[in-house]
Amino acid sequence: MEESSLTTAPSTLDEDNYETWAVRMTIHLHALDVWKAVEENYELIKERKIRKAKVKACLFAVVLPSILIKIMKIDSVAEIWEYLKEEYKGDERKKEHTGDELDSRI
Repeated sequence: MEESSLTTAPSTLDEDNYETWAVRMTIHLHALDVWKAVEENYELIKERKIRKAKVKACLFAVVLPSILIKIMKIDSVAEIWEYLKEEYKGDERKKEHTGDELDSRI
């Protein structure tokens, strides 16, 4: 795989695509070797600060502006990830459930 394909960000998170966005973003952050910053509560040393900054840059680049406003003041990347998960994961399930109900009516 070319280096440039690793730096291409996944799709933008919106109110309806958390599940697919999370899978793509997780793989993207693993490929950049910065996923640990999401999982662990790092001490603030240079390497870890850089990883956190990279993850924040990736996350901020792939969310809608309305979502960015909500997360931009959260310091911890783990807290940002959890916020996005809690806030948007349920919306996609509701959408799928509504689709199932529509299918059963047809």
